[in-house]
Amino acid sequence: MTLTFCSDLAAADWIVHTTLPWQQLVRFGPAGLDAYARLRLLPDPVRPGQSENDVEAEDWRTDQLPRLFELLAACTTTPDDCYFCVWEGFANAGPVTDDDAAYAGVDNLEDQIGRAAARPGLAPTSGASPSVLQAPKVEVPHRAYWLFRGPLAEIGTWDTAEAWPGQCRLDAVEPAFVWPADHAWCVALDVDPHWAGIGGGALLVNQLIADPLLDVVSADPTMEQPLYR
Repeated sequence: MTLTFCSDLAAADWIVHTTLPWQQLVRFGPAGLDAYARLRLLPDPVRPGQSENDVEAEDWRTDQLPRLFELLAACTTTPDDCYFCVWEGFANAGPVTDDDAAYAGVDNLEDQIGRAAARPGLAPTSGASPSVLQAPKVEVPHRAYWLFRGPLAEIGTWDTAEAWPGQCRLDAVEPAFVWPADHAWCVALDVDPHWAGIGGGALLVNQLIADPLLDVVSADPTMEQPLYR
């Protein structure tokens, strides 16, 4: 299967059709999975009200994401059939060309993925073509996403996806949601928190917590989580 832009949004119904508070949804994904955890891309704040401006950009540990998806690929029966929601606010104006299209499989995500400065909301995609603006999106309160489907190993290659309307670049931005077709797990990476929320089976979550290459801690999605201000 090749990564493909989805006009049919039915696969995202388990995210859209929810009664969860929107912040819990975008930070941890849908309810119903056995266990949840946080992958800390930045250490938790050490004092109340601490700002992200107090930490250095190089402290962001997005280099953990390739390892995370490597482990998750082995914990689903459908690693070649996964879904990805990409936040509309990450769109960059300008046409996609063969020279600047992004290629970011699991093996090279560390080099390709970086934290974007975009902030949350139903963001305007200034400069994007009408075909992109009119393309169907997965919508939840305060967020809208384009939906892609394909192998987990092709994560980040949005600009070269089949059926992508083009005329704006997404580059190798981080997906807001990732899940396999068998719903074995879900990763949520919203633009505000300094961590990614992970839901899955208890054994999977314990495996991630025990992995020495990952900074994963158990989490209760219904409770308040550490956040920078």
